[in-house]
Amino acid sequence: MAGSIGGGSKRGKRYDDNSQINVTPFVDVMLVLLIIFMVAAPLASVNVKVDLPPSVSKPAKVKDPVYVSLQVGNKLFIGDIQVKYNEFPSRLVDAAGKNYNRRIFIRADKAVQYKEVMRVMNMIQDAGFYQIALVAEDRAYSSNTPSTP
Repeated sequence: MAGSIGGGSKRGKRYDDNSQINVTPFVDVMLVLLIIFMVAAPLASVNVKVDLPPSVSKPAKVKDPVYVSLQVGNKLFIGDIQVKYNEFPSRLVDAAGKNYNRRIFIRADKAVQYKEVMRVMNMIQDAGFYQIALVAEDRAYSSNTPSTP
């Protein structure tokens, strides 16, 4: 009986039975974290409508830019000339002198929907122009902007 109390063969077997990793707690923790992130992810998105302020940065010095303007009612202009959407890419290439490195400035009325601005930007990129800039109202000349203290 004395051999069975402190026997060496039983002790080795006890470690062999418990030598594998139990992954159940790890899986439980991962599932809880997954649920937390699934609940928290929609809360991190921005759904607040804002009226963006005018730009306060200094205008860039660009030699001979091409201006594309959008007005309410889907009116599209290259410079001062109104163009139709289906004619826009070819007219833009002509206005830029087939120089695809020219910077294209987009001016849009603040009442124009964002999707229309993105539509025009995509059309400009599809035409081969990748130097696109957005024009904002200069804060110094804005009449309805409150003065900063």
